[in-house]
Amino acid sequence: MMFWFIVSAIILLFALRLRYPYLIAEAKYMRRIAIAMYRTTKYLKSKPFYTLLDRFLDSVRKNPHKAFIRFQDETYSYAQTDKQSNKIARSLLKHADLHEGDTVALLLGNEPMFLWMWLALAKIGCSAALLNHNIRSKSFLHCFTCCGATVLIAGAELQDAVEEVLPALREQGISVYILTDHVTTEGLESLTDKIAQASDEPIPADLRANITLSSPAVYIYTSGTTGLPKAAVIAQLRLWAMANFPSICGVTSDDVVYVCLPLYHSAGFAIGFGGAIERGATVVVKSKFSSSQFWDDCRKYNVTVIQYIGETMRYLCNTPKRVSDQVHNVRMAIGNGIRPEVWRTFIRRFGNVDIKEFYGATEGTLVNYFHKVDTLKFSKIYPYALVKFDQEQEEPVRNAEGFCIEVAQGETGLLVSKITQKARFAGYARDPKQTEKKKLYNVFEKGDVYFNSGDLFRTDHENFIYFQDRVGDTFRWKGENVSTNEVSDILTMAASIEEANVYGVTVQGYEGRTGMATITLKKDHQFEPDAIFSHMTTYLPSYARPRFIRIQDCLAVTCTFKQLKGKLVEEGFNPAVITDPLFVLDETVKSYSPLTRDTYQSILDGHFRL
Repeated sequence: MMFWFIVSAIILLFALRLRYPYLIAEAKYMRRIAIAMYRTTKYLKSKPFYTLLDRFLDSVRKNPHKAFIRFQDETYSYAQTDKQSNKIARSLLKHADLHEGDTVALLLGNEPMFLWMWLALAKIGCSAALLNHNIRSKSFLHCFTCCGATVLIAGAELQDAVEEVLPALREQGISVYILTDHVTTEGLESLTDKIAQASDEPIPADLRANITLSSPAVYIYTSGTTGLPKAAVIAQLRLWAMANFPSICGVTSDDVVYVCLPLYHSAGFAIGFGGAIERGATVVVKSKFSSSQFWDDCRKYNVTVIQYIGETMRYLCNTPKRVSDQVHNVRMAIGNGIRPEVWRTFIRRFGNVDIKEFYGATEGTLVNYFHKVDTLKFSKIYPYALVKFDQEQEEPVRNAEGFCIEVAQGETGLLVSKITQKARFAGYARDPKQTEKKKLYNVFEKGDVYFNSGDLFRTDHENFIYFQDRVGDTFRWKGENVSTNEVSDILTMAASIEEANVYGVTVQGYEGRTGMATITLKKDHQFEPDAIFSHMTTYLPSYARPRFIRIQDCLAVTCTFKQLKGKLVEEGFNPAVITDPLFVLDETVKSYSPLTRDTYQSILDGHFRL
């Protein structure tokens, strides 16, 4: 009897596997979600609120000598990190006069100081605004102002960028600190010397006693769909949700996480650094991504989990093949934006690395946990839908009753996610207008509110979801979202340019879309390639600079005077199709060079680097 019972059970399991091929993977995934939700619920009910900082302090007590941060040839344990952040916190309390609830803007590169600084601010109840260290001038001032910070702390190598906007900061009464032992510029103060003199004694918990789940933990900037970067408010609860993501993917305390993405991004900071804290794991910090050093680093530090964006995976696949390509201990890769062909190439070349492709980490909604290339699966915790979208009007299609219409299976639609008590949307700091633009009301019934992702997806017969495209005035290049409006504003600041229409165009062999601008010139002005190159490099980070410029006599607009981009995007940058003057950004000559047919072919062949 027992024999037939076992045989029947095996047959049943086999039948279930055939009928539901992803049953085991989904069961494992849902189990991890349930565990994460149980832990988070326990944290929410604790008095006072149990923060990610508290999780770090628990690891300090349990594993004080375990390696927490590895950077270059240095290793810092949990205890050493704790003491260093205590010194920073005490120096800021004494010299910057910070109090619970204040916001401090950080302009730092990828280094241990970035992580120590955030821990220090958390210990005294302050939030941090993570500034992109590539921004300059107008963008810099905008990002700083919109987060409401009263203090700016910058790395020594970024002092020139700070001095460029220092007069405006001084007018606002902002305290500015440079991480160096000595400064001579009026309006700047040194900080490294003050940290060295401070005590490393623990910081009293009562300095952060009023922190709640809705208190801002960090401000992370996003280009969004229009205008200059916006400061997304990441509350304590949201930070927990993002930090829990690696555990849902299967990361453990024994893992070593390699963070080569910018720490001012949600992926590097909240998922990489935050996830390592939540797991009690070790994090390896790289100052910047290097395809030539990537696998050597993984072997050197015994890395088991890597982070990526689509571009970085392609760069790795494009490096010369080596016999050691599969000699590593990397078992998992967490990130987004990888194309199917790159996904397959990566696995074939570097071994069976478990790729956890996700979308919308901030909302915590979509993740690939089935090892199926180019797909995502939805977590039922966060209600979502794909609705019909009018590309011309740039808004969802509504029926006669005024409600949105869900798309049919296989049809492309706008991803919207319901805003609930569990899935909150904190919006953008000091920008209620942009916050409202991300909300959709009365989507399926009166009174409901949904988050507008601004992205188009489609589903297949197995309910896998596939990313299709972005909507609105942004494109993604080098892993960064670029606002076309911001680039247009910068272009029209140039002396010779009257109007500019900026958009993204696809380039063979590259992920995402690179920037292209169609411009008109002011009367009696000529296009000045050297001056425009200098202007772009002065005011825009590398990834936002238009790679191609097209010159027209006038720009096409709609009847409501909106610039038309569709046809320009379709025409791209092919000089065989376009009769208008075309130029390409040429780093070798520090100018914009005429885009000839030979240069165009060289770009397609991968010889001319963009």
